[in-house]
Amino acid sequence: MSQNSNNDAEDILTELENQLKIPQTVEEPQTVEEPQTVEEPQTVEEPQTVEEPQTVEEPQTRNTIPIGKKPIMTYVNSTLTQLSSLPVVTIRARGKSITTAVDVSQFILKRMNSVGYEISDVRIFSELLTSNDGKNRNVSTIEIDIRRT
Repeated sequence: MSQNSNNDAEDILTELENQLKIPQTVEEPQTVEEPQTVEEPQTVEEPQTVEEPQTVEEPQTRNTIPIGKKPIMTYVNSTLTQLSSLPVVTIRARGKSITTAVDVSQFILKRMNSVGYEISDVRIFSELLTSNDGKNRNVSTIEIDIRRT
């Protein structure tokens, strides 16, 4: 009975196909490509600025040691470090720091006499400065040039 039922099923399918005229091959659905729009990049014109050529200045070694409230040996070491690469170094101080500047220069001359340093120039002057309370004051300034011999 199983063979008869198989044959009957095949006969029925064949009849249906003939009546409906269904093609045996199954076609795959085709995809319709949508037209792609390619947008061109828009150029925005920026205002043009003319750049001036920049001059690159090489960092200069500072040849002035400003004297403040640090210990004397700090300024002595700074001065000796600068004198190792520069021929002349200026020690500059104002007001109460003038005594420290003189001490630094004398320390270098007296203690480092085997190396050969000397004072080449001393300049003294006063500067007119405005204090915190708004008054103009004269402040004494000294500059001592030390050079290698």
